[in-house]
Amino acid sequence: MNKVSYFILMLFFMNNFNQTIFDFSKDSDISSWRVVDDVVMGGRSQGSFKLNENGNGLFSGEVSLENNGGFSSLRYRFKEIEVSTFTKVVLKIKGDGNDYQFRVKDNYRNFYSFITTFKTSKEWELIEVNLSEMYPSFRGRKLAMDNFSSEIIQEIAILIGNKKEQRFMLEIDEIYLK
Repeated sequence: MNKVSYFILMLFFMNNFNQTIFDFSKDSDISSWRVVDDVVMGGRSQGSFKLNENGNGLFSGEVSLENNGGFSSLRYRFKEIEVSTFTKVVLKIKGDGNDYQFRVKDNYRNFYSFITTFKTSKEWELIEVNLSEMYPSFRGRKLAMDNFSSEIIQEIAILIGNKKEQRFMLEIDEIYLK
């Protein structure tokens, strides 16, 4: 194989190789996924997470603004994943038309997350999140730090908190790096 062929082959693999973060099925162990609602701060929102009859993750519930509440989140912490060769996180989801935040942490102990907002349709779709466009935020405030540039991630999260009372339902099939 000559150098040009090798280079083309390497580009192909680099652009077509995905790494799964989580692929839901009827046999998935979802015990490492946890719901964190605004009740940790006195709010009254209620989210839940389960596998549905199709084997997809189902994050659903109700956001309440009572007692200064207003969010529900779903978090998944894992052994660190190397992300330096990837540029995007892809979510294969079916939403409800609401806006959600996707969040990553390069160190699960950090008080802040890197976030982006995405809108859902009521159809199955692939949401592609550019890691380099995710900005640091803590409690709804953008921080004066650089966007995500780490080589690892240790936690992902999905949050709904649109400053209004609302019911929500998000079906998740797969989350992977691209």
